[in-house]
Amino acid sequence: MVLVEVLEGAPRHMDAEEILERAQKIDPNITRVTVYRTMDLLKNHGLIDELDLLHLRGHRHYYESHGPRDHIHVACVRCGKVREFESQLYEDLKAQIADDLDIEISVTRTEVGGLCKDCRDGKPAEHPVVAHAKIG
Repeated sequence: MVLVEVLEGAPRHMDAEEILERAQKIDPNITRVTVYRTMDLLKNHGLIDELDLLHLRGHRHYYESHGPRDHIHVACVRCGKVREFESQLYEDLKAQIADDLDIEISVTRTEVGGLCKDCRDGKPAEHPVVAHAKIG
C-alpha cells in the first residue's frame, strides 16, 4: 500500500530507486526487493504502467499509475522533461485501428520526442517533470 501511495502522490514519473527512497520515508522497512516485486505485481494486474520514455535516461524504466484514459508521453530529448498529452483525436485513432485491423486494443504506448521551447530558446535545463495537457 505504501508503494501505491508513493505512485499516486508522485509529481513526476519515477524509477524504482526514486520509489524506494520515497517509500522508505514512509516505512523504513521497505527494501529494494519489495519495490521490484510489488512493481511487477502491480504491472501484471494492470494497475501501473512501466515506461522507458525514449530511453532518455539510458535504460532506466519509470512507473506511473494506470489512469482511466490513455495518453501520449511527449519528451524533450535534451532536458528530459516529460509531458502527458490527452486528446480525443488519439481516442479516435485507437478506435480506427481497432476497427480497421479487427483487434481489441488492451495496451497502447505512444511516445513523441523533440526539443521543448526552453531548450530551443537556450534556457538551462531544469529537473525533468511531468506536466499534463488535455486537448479535446
